[in-house]
Amino acid sequence: MAGTGVLQRVGLAAGAAALLVSTLPAVTATAAAGTARPEWCPTVEGHRVDCGSMTRPLVTGRPGLGTVDVSYAVVRHRSPGPAKGTVAVNPGGPGEVAIERAPVFGEMLKDLLGDHDVLLIDPRGTGKSQRMPCGVTDAEYRFGTREQQRDAVTRCAANLGPRAQGYTTAATADDFDAIRARLGVDKLTLYGLSYGTYLMPVYASRHPAHVRNIVLSGAYPLAFDPLNRPGAQAVPLSLRRICERSAARPEAQGRPACNGDKAVRDLAATAAALRERPVDVDIPLEGAAPFRMRLTEGKLANLVYEGASREVGADPGAPSLLGGLPHALDRFTAGDRGPLLDLVRAEGSTGSAEDQAPYIAVVCNDYRKAWNTASPLPERWRQYRSALAAAAERPGAFGAFGAAGYLEGPTDGGDVCIGWPRENTAGPQPTHPRMPDVPVLVLSGDLDNNTPDANGRQAARQFRDSRFLSVRNTGHVPEMEQSGCVVGLSTRFIRTGRTGDTGCVNRVEPISVTPVRR
Repeated sequence: MAGTGVLQRVGLAAGAAALLVSTLPAVTATAAAGTARPEWCPTVEGHRVDCGSMTRPLVTGRPGLGTVDVSYAVVRHRSPGPAKGTVAVNPGGPGEVAIERAPVFGEMLKDLLGDHDVLLIDPRGTGKSQRMPCGVTDAEYRFGTREQQRDAVTRCAANLGPRAQGYTTAATADDFDAIRARLGVDKLTLYGLSYGTYLMPVYASRHPAHVRNIVLSGAYPLAFDPLNRPGAQAVPLSLRRICERSAARPEAQGRPACNGDKAVRDLAATAAALRERPVDVDIPLEGAAPFRMRLTEGKLANLVYEGASREVGADPGAPSLLGGLPHALDRFTAGDRGPLLDLVRAEGSTGSAEDQAPYIAVVCNDYRKAWNTASPLPERWRQYRSALAAAAERPGAFGAFGAAGYLEGPTDGGDVCIGWPRENTAGPQPTHPRMPDVPVLVLSGDLDNNTPDANGRQAARQFRDSRFLSVRNTGHVPEMEQSGCVVGLSTRFIRTGRTGDTGCVNRVEPISVTPVRR
């Protein structure tokens, strides 16, 4: 759903109640007093940073499976006296790290850090917390064929064995709460970005007495569509919006850079062409040999719903994947593959050698599936194909794509987890748990195809006291926009439980779009 973490390539990301005692030592390395500052503890200019780690059961109730160490950092507020609140931030993934990005969060949340502390926890298996690898790298998983991705999932499960039960959102939520208790904090503000918008509601449902308020950005609900139809349907809307709004760019002189309806037709034609005849592309990887990827309809789908949503609005005047799509699709349908393949290579060059256990295991343990996870593999396939056939009967259900082709795109959906074993793994995350009655702000970018407005609205409906805001001309995680509008709104909400004037969300600058030759 949220795919790879939003901060993996950019580095942006955000208050609440607490009884963080001001008498805590300047550095807390572990529970034991007097231990040295961990060498990995980050530095944030103008702030004290306290770091530590906590040993947690790998799987509650199964001591034979051992333990896992979970690390955290607390960026302390600037003003004298106790903090007015503590904000726990998760930047997404599953599997994104938080601690090493402390300087980024410190800059982004500098206003809030005047009187609030910020708690950053690297979820189990990531960053400064203890690793539990399964032998599948980011590059091979993201760029492999769909069959290779399914094989990678089953290999990951086999390598983890019963330890796979330790990779769940519920386990991470319980780790967060154990660290909260160690720090002496009564209530947290939960700030989730991307996958963090899945994690934080799980925390809220499991530890409702310790939640003050919640901000969810780039959000999707626990009960999201396992066939990811909202994302497919958002792609044509985003193409039409960027073409129409491009006329307001200073360089456009009132003329749009493209025709949105034509861009959608070109996308459908390109998807159909790749369905019949995929194209091999060599993806450059830093420090490694190029990876040959087969550009299929599914890989195109992943590009336009996930890759093209990333960083939109961070620099409106700069070239972007989304802004380059209408031109690239126009050229592809005219017989020139070059511009589209350039976009594919640029997106693909972000691949890494990071182990994907925290991503694959959480996705396959927790997320909704279009089959009964208790069923044997042949029956799962029958159930999945039946669900796919029923969905495909509705015109436009998958936007400009064919149903089967589109669902080869998500690295966290479709049939990718179909081989995840029934034995020795965790049960799925409940989709409708009881939530605390606290103020909730949900933010979406109106150019986000990954977690589009439809998902954000559904995420807001999980809570009684919620407010949903769609931010114009931004993509996945709208805090990245330059004006400070979104961070200002979330900061005000954290402090007061109210957003105040939200008019700025409609004044964010349109993104630059590569002109389509007429």
